[in-house]
Amino acid sequence: MYIGLRIIIACLLISSLTGCQQGKVRPFDVKNIAKSDIDMVTDAHIQELNKLARRLLIKLYKLNPAELSKAPQGMTVKTRLVQLFSMPRTVRFAELGDPYGTTAIPVAFDPEFKGDRVFALMAGIAGMIHGSYNYQDEFFMLDEIDQQKIYHCARNLESIAWQLSQGRGSRGELLFVSNTIDESTGETNLSTERLFGKMISLQDMMARIISDQNNRTLNKVLHGVASTTLLPI
Repeated sequence: MYIGLRIIIACLLISSLTGCQQGKVRPFDVKNIAKSDIDMVTDAHIQELNKLARRLLIKLYKLNPAELSKAPQGMTVKTRLVQLFSMPRTVRFAELGDPYGTTAIPVAFDPEFKGDRVFALMAGIAGMIHGSYNYQDEFFMLDEIDQQKIYHCARNLESIAWQLSQGRGSRGELLFVSNTIDESTGETNLSTERLFGKMISLQDMMARIISDQNNRTLNKVLHGVASTTLLPI
C-alpha cells in the first residue's frame, strides 16, 4: 500500500478520535515549511496521544482519589498534568527518583510502594510514549523515527492495561480502581480501557506508516497481554 494512502488512513483515524471540527481553518505556521507530510502526521499522532494520556490521568485520579493525598503537599491534578506534559518535558521527579517511562511502571505496581501510584503509572505511560518518539514533541525533515519503538510501546500499553485491572497488593486488594459498575444497571464502565484502546490503535497505525515509509520490516513480537515484562523502547 502506498505511503500516501497510509497517511490518508492515519488522518481519518485521528479525525475519528478527535471529532469533526468543521469551520475551523488551521493557521499557517512558518515552521511547517521544514516539515514533510509524514512529519505533520506524526505531530498529529503525538498530540492526540498526549491528549488521551491527559484524560487517562484525570480519570485515574477520579477513580483513585486517595493516591493524590500521598503526593507532596500542595499537589493537585492540574499540577500533575503540568509536571508530565509541559514543554520541555521533565523526565526526573524527586518523589520517584530515576524511574521514567518503562522503569516507572514496575514502581506503580509494586505492593510495597507508598507513594502516589497514579503519578508513577502516568510517569511511566507518558514517558514511554515520549520515548517511542525519541523524546521529541514534534518532527521535521531529516528527523528519524523508529517504528519498532512505537510498536513496542503499543504492546506495553496492552500489558499495562491488563496489570491495571489485575494488579493486587499483599492483602489481595486491587492496587488501582480502573473501572466502575453502574449500581442501577449493573453494567461496567470501561472508559479507562477505551482510552488504552485508542492509544494502542494510534501507535499500531503509526508503526505501520513508518515501516512502509522507510521500507523496513516491522518485527512483530510474541508478547502476551498478561506479561509484566515490558519491551525495550
